[in-house]
Amino acid sequence: MNIVVTNVKGGVGKTTTTMYLAAAAASRGREAVLVIDADRQASSAEWFDAMPLDEVELVEAPSERTVTRAMGRHGGIAVVDTPPGDERIVRAAIAAADAVVIPTRAGGVETSRVVATLEMIPSATPFGVVVCAARLGTNDLTETIQMWTAEKVPIWGVIPERVAIAAGPESRLSREGLEAYHAVLRRALRRRSA
Repeated sequence: MNIVVTNVKGGVGKTTTTMYLAAAAASRGREAVLVIDADRQASSAEWFDAMPLDEVELVEAPSERTVTRAMGRHGGIAVVDTPPGDERIVRAAIAAADAVVIPTRAGGVETSRVVATLEMIPSATPFGVVVCAARLGTNDLTETIQMWTAEKVPIWGVIPERVAIAAGPESRLSREGLEAYHAVLRRALRRRSA
């Protein structure tokens, strides 16, 4: 099962989403879990070096060829952290995806980048948006959820702002974050059996 975490925009929570999904998958204890860092900035690799996740392996694969190879050579769940702005690597990862998770934030500035990402996803590939760093109870969040719902874009999760999105390796994974990402993981895995 290859779960690709992508958005052509940077700074939306792709690495945080990747690490939480990997931790959630590993806590199930059913399958091997692999993080594939396809970003030349190696954000997931840096995070992993500073705070390894139990029962998770990491592979750096910052090219179309290496990400495709890594996605095809594992026997469990792979969570792929894609780079912003490198459409070739993103397209290669999406082409091998069993499910695509699109982190974004509430508010209008994110919309066009999510739409550009959605346009890359083949029609048969399940996908869902995860609203990261969400300020619960705000008009921005309500309007964002209503907009994606009206566009028939599935929302697989809303991650509260207090789940550290940009804290990176200096921050431990929170219990609340793990619970929220367990729900996202269940939605992605449900698509596997659909």
